[in-house]
Amino acid sequence: MQPPILSLDKVGKEYKKVYALNSINLELQQGEVLGLFGHNGAGKTTMMKLILGVISPTHGTVNVMGMAPDSKEAWHIRKRVGYLPENVSFYDQLTGLEVINYFAKLKGFFNKKGKNQTTDLLEQVGITHAMNRPVKTYSKGMRQRLGLAQAFIGQPKLLLLDEPTVGLDPIATQDFYQSVDQLKAQGSSIILCSHVLPGVERHIDQAMIISSGNMIVAGTLNELRIQANLPISISPQGINGFAHLDNKLKHFISPDQHTLLVPEKEKLSVLKQLINLDNLTDISVESATLEKLYQHYLSLDKNQATGAGAL
Repeated sequence: MQPPILSLDKVGKEYKKVYALNSINLELQQGEVLGLFGHNGAGKTTMMKLILGVISPTHGTVNVMGMAPDSKEAWHIRKRVGYLPENVSFYDQLTGLEVINYFAKLKGFFNKKGKNQTTDLLEQVGITHAMNRPVKTYSKGMRQRLGLAQAFIGQPKLLLLDEPTVGLDPIATQDFYQSVDQLKAQGSSIILCSHVLPGVERHIDQAMIISSGNMIVAGTLNELRIQANLPISISPQGINGFAHLDNKLKHFISPDQHTLLVPEKEKLSVLKQLINLDNLTDISVESATLEKLYQHYLSLDKNQATGAGAL
């Protein structure tokens, strides 16, 4: 197995005896997408700055493509890293094309061939119609698209995206995730921070939830679902209500009376019972969503913190 593109080993960052991050462990393989989630101030941006080498860890080690990103020797790996901050800012007097050409030159990707590639990037994010206009005339959404084009320069091996869909309309958001899937297929590893959880779910391989600098949970969505043990939502159609269900199934009826909330271990037996019902026309099964998992693990963390404070 190839070494991970990125690894964090017991990484902590302390500011005046206050931990922004505390003992974070992570491995990200080539072509994997990690969803990094947490409330504002949880430590997500600090983690990204450590990976970029902008700041150094107080404890533990960060390794990006075989090197400590804050070392002098790491200059040559930075051209293979893309980054979109939460709040993008550019020189207002430059045109969109000039901005992308400028960043392409900084990363060493600008030549006759690279010039065509920067135009292609602007086309990919849907702002070629405005590429010769000054950035000061751009809307917030257009600036965000320009930021995405900047992050995609050089097909980075590691891509860090902090709230990338802020200011994007639904069509632009869909286009963005298509770009993420394409980069992943080409072997890029991606860390994606977002508060819009429903849009992220089907594009990530792993999820990490952090709170107050501490990792609450990390793993694949399936691993998080198993650990959370949240019920599965089963919605049968055509059976005209649940009045005729047996006592076992009635026990699973949700408060809204429209679905059955069934433990994972009971799923198959419940489905078998429902399939044998007369008049059943359809059935839908929905596992716990990323949003529900996020709320579950944050509530657990909150309850543990409250309990610890009461001792």
